[in-house]
Amino acid sequence: MRVFLIRHPRPAVAAGTCYGASELDLADDVLDCAARLRAILPAHLPLFSSPLRRCRRLAEALHDAPIYDARLREMDFGAWELRSWNEIPRAEIDAWAAAPITYAPPAGESVGALRARVTAFLDEHARPNGEDFAVVTHAGVMRVFAAQLLGLAEETWFKLRFGYGELAVFEVPAGRTIGPG
Repeated sequence: MRVFLIRHPRPAVAAGTCYGASELDLADDVLDCAARLRAILPAHLPLFSSPLRRCRRLAEALHDAPIYDARLREMDFGAWELRSWNEIPRAEIDAWAAAPITYAPPAGESVGALRARVTAFLDEHARPNGEDFAVVTHAGVMRVFAAQLLGLAEETWFKLRFGYGELAVFEVPAGRTIGPG
């Protein structure tokens, strides 16, 4: 089976702003993005989406009946949300860099918590001989998908980059066990 991962279009937010779980409008035209993606996506795929507006708008432009799943939301950065990365206390950024899987920003969630919920989604939906599906989501979620489906080490998947409105396709390997990295 294949998983078609789609990152939402560019959000309307100032560069350098931490915005994980925040609701944002889109800066890019969702209909242009959807038309480009429809031309390369297989027809009649089930489509799952993060419920956040920037994903929901694209999902609705791509599919008549998207399925929203909160496990596909971006990481919640808590007190860091909608703040410039330069405004976040250096000690907090350093603590996160020292323990990126376990550290949670104040009132936020850790990368480990993000990985746990995305892995739960994969456990439910990704089977080697299962039905292909598409997901409209966020870069952090896409990194976890890649890590879990390809068995990547942290130092590799943390560095993965996915552009706005970009499609990435992953094959679920036969015999692959999905689980915490």
